Amino acid sequence: MSHNILILKGDGIGPEVVDVAVDILKHMGLDLNFSEAKAGYACYQEVGDPIPQTTIAAARAADATLFGAVTTPPDIPNYRSAVVTLRRELDLYANLRPVHSLGLTGGHYREGLDFYVVRENTEGLYIGQEEDFGDYAIAKRLVTKKGSERIVRYAYELARRTGKRKVTVVHKANILRLTDGLFRRTALAVAKEYAEQYGIEVQELLVDTMAMRLIKDPQNFEVIVTTNLFGDILSDEAAELVGGLGVAASGNIGEHGAIFEPVHGSAPDIAGKGIANPFATLLATVMMLQHIGENAAAEHLQAAVAATIRQGTLTPDLGGTANTARVKEQIISNL
Repeated sequence: MSHNILILKGDGIGPEVVDVAVDILKHMGLDLNFSEAKAGYACYQEVGDPIPQTTIAAARAADATLFGAVTTPPDIPNYRSAVVTLRRELDLYANLRPVHSLGLTGGHYREGLDFYVVRENTEGLYIGQEEDFGDYAIAKRLVTKKGSERIVRYAYELARRTGKRKVTVVHKANILRLTDGLFRRTALAVAKEYAEQYGIEVQELLVDTMAMRLIKDPQNFEVIVTTNLFGDILSDEAAELVGGLGVAASGNIGEHGAIFEPVHGSAPDIAGKGIANPFATLLATVMMLQHIGENAAAEHLQAAVAATIRQGTLTPDLGGTANTARVKEQIISNL
């Protein structure tokens, strides 16, 4: 079956790591039709918009989008994040972050981890509604029953699909009694349904306890589901346990669209030097292949990435000496 894949290379090292992924996909001989559109700061400099309507339309029409990395400067009035805009426009309500040990060593790395962080992707504090009153500022936080129910249901369906038996609901309902209170009540209602029908256990933790437990006993988690800001923070913390953002992949998934991207930034300081780490983008590509139903190809690429890491073919940010081209060559060889 043919699939239409949109490529958004972005800024900095984005084009370098996405080109590696596209080259490897072409090497794998899959029936994929690639198209390309523009997004990010370079796009803004060229056309005055970091995410043109033509790009949004192309992402909406594609079976999946592979996104590189973009620069979001903080000092340009009314500048909008390309990624956040796409999430809203396509209603990509679920952010999925796998946390899988890959055989790296050093730092805070922990072996034997295999869990997911599921983050609500369109509500919470990231709706961007802030007011400046001079000596103080106020941000609005939006939590809805609909948004809470569909993200928790997504987490439980993920648990069913992957054979997980426990879902951990994370909140701060003891302090944020209305917003997180609504999220908690809605989540536990969904949890009761899945416990009765499928025997999936529910665990609930306050977000500060969750942050501690991620370090203390991360092996005890299977699927974690939470609101937007909490999920953003916890998923980055979890990534550090398996090697850091250089191996952290992310999926933004909705009912009628999906965008897959590395979690790391655009790293303009190393752009063009040939040492960019493509592993996170390749793991995002694995997620993309799973999403479009190319499961055998996804397993094949995942195994090739894991083998390359175990063999020590690593870029400098992971403690190795290989350049981007060498990593690509080794992954193709392992394929």
